[in-house]
Amino acid sequence: MSRPRVSRRALLGGALGAAGALVVAERSAPAAAGGEPSRYARAPWSRLASGLDGRLVRPGQPRYPEAALLYNSRFSDLHPAAIALCRGSDDVARCLEFTRTHDVPFALRSGGHSYGGYSSSPGLVIDVGGLDAVEVDPRRRVAKVGAGTQLIDLYDAVARHGLLVPGGTCPTVGVAGLAMGGGVGVLARRYGLTCDHVLGARAVTAAGDQIGVGPDAHADLWWALRGGGGGNFAAVTSFHLSLEPAPALAVFSQRYPWGRAAAVLEGWQRWIAAEPDETWSNCQLFSEGASGLVVQVNGVYCGSSAALERRLTRLAGLVGPASSSFVAGDDYLEAMRVEAGCASLTIAACHTAGEWPGGVLGHEAYAAKSSFVGAPEGRARTAQWAAAVERLARDAPSLGGGLAFDGYGGAVNRVASDATAFVHRDKVAGLQATYSWGSGSSPAEVGAGARWLRWLGADVIDPAEGAYVNYIDPTLAHWARAYYGANLARLSKVKSRYDPTDRFHFAQSVPLA
Repeated sequence: MSRPRVSRRALLGGALGAAGALVVAERSAPAAAGGEPSRYARAPWSRLASGLDGRLVRPGQPRYPEAALLYNSRFSDLHPAAIALCRGSDDVARCLEFTRTHDVPFALRSGGHSYGGYSSSPGLVIDVGGLDAVEVDPRRRVAKVGAGTQLIDLYDAVARHGLLVPGGTCPTVGVAGLAMGGGVGVLARRYGLTCDHVLGARAVTAAGDQIGVGPDAHADLWWALRGGGGGNFAAVTSFHLSLEPAPALAVFSQRYPWGRAAAVLEGWQRWIAAEPDETWSNCQLFSEGASGLVVQVNGVYCGSSAALERRLTRLAGLVGPASSSFVAGDDYLEAMRVEAGCASLTIAACHTAGEWPGGVLGHEAYAAKSSFVGAPEGRARTAQWAAAVERLARDAPSLGGGLAFDGYGGAVNRVASDATAFVHRDKVAGLQATYSWGSGSSPAEVGAGARWLRWLGADVIDPAEGAYVNYIDPTLAHWARAYYGANLARLSKVKSRYDPTDRFHFAQSVPLA
């Protein structure tokens, strides 16, 4: 069987993620309120521009349309007054001083993937994408990584030395947002979250101080930056990450008839909860639009494909035989390229077209909700999840979307819930509900997808299980408790110490104590 093409468009995150899932074209949708750029037009932007090593981009300039666009094209109507394409930490400090002096709102942007559009601002966008150097010390197994480094470039840099760092799947996500929100990925059960590998960082505070952060310096901020969410406490400009030797890997993807969806999800939860750390997997129930409903189990195994086949025998005993199956051995970088959906592309091509020389990847329009599974669920509950996907297919038949359950446990759950700011250390799986749309989707169907998400949040998802801050959700009630749980009070104290006037503020930023 040929290796399927991976798409992030319908469901995000997973080994051979949304293989065969609906690929949608970019389409604008009503965006979240972003303010009028003219409101801040009288700020002395030329003064800021003259002091930057990088470049300040304003409306009307040739590069502005490209620079203003976030990854999620549903936010294409956001128009910042200016975008600072920073070249170093001094640029970031100058930008923060400018916004403080002239009372201009701002947003920090690394990869621009915020699910809520919080990578933009009606004032100044402080873009650290140019801070993308990766320096690897193979002897000490440590990397210094610029905050704007995109994941595919980080993986490429460490793989050259036979090393790895666990992280997410989308190739153009910026490391800053990923690491500060936790960093769930396909190697998490074996090696932990990205934030568990943050040894230290450099950051610019709201007061403009450039500081080193780690266990022996500003330890409270170091704690908060490991799972407390991006853009809340300070502007991080680089990280020091611990690395691991890269083992042989094997990847797999299996499909099942839709009529067995509830049984497969039930059995998969029992299987992954009992698997050794070397196994990571997710279970997807999704609609491919006109192509129908799909049940898919994907995974990455730290070991040989022969050993993986033995692990899958136990899965088959719980869920029955797959209707199609793909298993293959890969090295670390190739497995990450498979996950990224660009196995057939060069590293340069695994970037967004128009924003990177040689990049060919597109934008997408999507919306999502997240939650967690605290314990393996029985048939009544898994049947409810299957029925939810059927409802999406019925109400919005041309949209791609559904549910992805990502396995937790292993190294993720062996870390205490208060050891880092990432609190969700006792889950069997993370859950993401997603729908995406394209140029052929009618406004009525896009609206139906939105109603489907609202219905899930109100009637199906258990709010007590929490939510993942890297899948930040502007519609989520009681979001601070959902993202941070028992760590919220401590995070608010850190926020009050390093940002007492709440300069790093957005709609769902950590509140002051």
